[in-house]
Amino acid sequence: MFATRVSAIDAALIWSHKKWIQCIGDQLVAAMRTWGNQAQQSGFGDENKRGDGGKAAVPAKAVATIGARNTRAAQASNRRALGDIGNLVGAMSVRCNVSKDGVLENAVVKHAALQAEAITRPITRRFGANLQNQQAAARVPQAVVQPTEVAKAEQKAVDDVAAWGATKRRTTQPKPRESCAANAESQDVSADSQVVSTNSSVASNQTGNPARLRAHARSKVVRKEKEQTLTATLTERSEVARRVFDADMHEAEEPVPNIDEHDVGNQLAVVDYIEDIYSFYRKSEVQSCVPPDYMSRQSDINEKMRAILIDWLIEVHLKFKLMPETLFLTTNLIDRYLCIQSVSRKNLQLVGVTAMLLAAKYEEIWAPEVNDFVHISDNAYSREEVLTMEKNMLNTLKFNLTVPTPYVFIVRLLKAAACDKQEKTASTQLEMVAWFLVELCLSEYPMIKYAPSLIAAAAVYTAQVTLARQPRWGPALQRHSGYSEAQIKECASLMANLHSKASEGNLTVVHKKYSLAKLLGVAKLPHAASLCAALSSS
Repeated sequence: MFATRVSAIDAALIWSHKKWIQCIGDQLVAAMRTWGNQAQQSGFGDENKRGDGGKAAVPAKAVATIGARNTRAAQASNRRALGDIGNLVGAMSVRCNVSKDGVLENAVVKHAALQAEAITRPITRRFGANLQNQQAAARVPQAVVQPTEVAKAEQKAVDDVAAWGATKRRTTQPKPRESCAANAESQDVSADSQVVSTNSSVASNQTGNPARLRAHARSKVVRKEKEQTLTATLTERSEVARRVFDADMHEAEEPVPNIDEHDVGNQLAVVDYIEDIYSFYRKSEVQSCVPPDYMSRQSDINEKMRAILIDWLIEVHLKFKLMPETLFLTTNLIDRYLCIQSVSRKNLQLVGVTAMLLAAKYEEIWAPEVNDFVHISDNAYSREEVLTMEKNMLNTLKFNLTVPTPYVFIVRLLKAAACDKQEKTASTQLEMVAWFLVELCLSEYPMIKYAPSLIAAAAVYTAQVTLARQPRWGPALQRHSGYSEAQIKECASLMANLHSKASEGNLTVVHKKYSLAKLLGVAKLPHAASLCAALSSS
């Protein structure tokens, strides 16, 4: 009973909602009809009742809206193919027919349009540029030549602007070269008139102060002349060195053999540049040398302390199995730093350790760590002290670690010595004796007065005399060292004397090192007595 009553109530509610919706809909329809009648009477009624001569009084905004809607409809129904939307010559030529001056040449436009219709290939960069140049050339006869004085004034202004860096329009035909004397004047007139017409807007903006533009152009030329890159400087030096080398080769009494003929295929030997490289080494080695009396400016250390430090570093170098270049660069860094900076006695070993750390970082593939040097110095210095000294040394030396040492010269001279003996490579024993003599000089303070190239030449010469090799100083050695036999005899005599006393005293690390069998025990060879006798007699 209760369910039946609820169903009856629901049905009544649904019926009442339907009636309400139907009533609302009838009212809306009536209202729309009334609004339509009123609009027709006010805006679209009888034409005889209007006072506009029979024209419909349609609002302007309504006309614009209807026109835009019709245009969009026409575009939507008129789809064009890909080849007809401006990627062909025809569309491009139509867009380029108006110059930058806002002048439209009708005859040229018609002629270009007729030519463009016959071309259907896509535009590439080169093809587009050629077409633009052809159109510009076709417009040249149409240019209006201005009076002579005005044209000259504007041309002068344009030249000033061009010197300042103004650019021309891409479609402008370039001025032809004066190759033919017959038509040179006519070509110049046409080109000048074209330049004036195309750049009139630029000249009008820049002709305020032509003197300033000319001065700016001259300053740019002067600045370009003053600027010279490092590559140009090195190239110039290489050319000078090459000319000097060729002159020496021609002036030599005997033909100097080519010591690099066996390394032509070796890219690491850089045969094409090796002469220039060593010429540059000889010129720049002066900057890496130190005054021979710099130790007198040190208040707390002396020459003997330096010798003890170098002797210990040679042992550390052997312990770490480092490259020979590292040892020679270490000694160079120590001398250059002590020449500038005053060092106390307790920090002298710190200077040596830090110098070897820097040299190892520069020369080695796997350099020892900072903790290794702290340990090898028996923890006399902390890691922070080593790093602080490293910064101080680099700043003092202005980060200049690329210097020629005796190592680079002795490698070259050993090859020249082998060439004099008509050998493919230098004798291993000769190499070991030369290295032994050079390392003996590292700890000797009096030897720093000699240039690295002279020390290398004297070491090879002394090794030749020690092993009784002939010739002692051949043409290849003299040519590539730059020293005569008389120039190196003094230094060679000192080396022979050091060899004779190498096993004596407390600083015998070098003698012990080259007494090993793996280094052929060259320290045990008899010294060059003839050179020692020459030293004692002098």
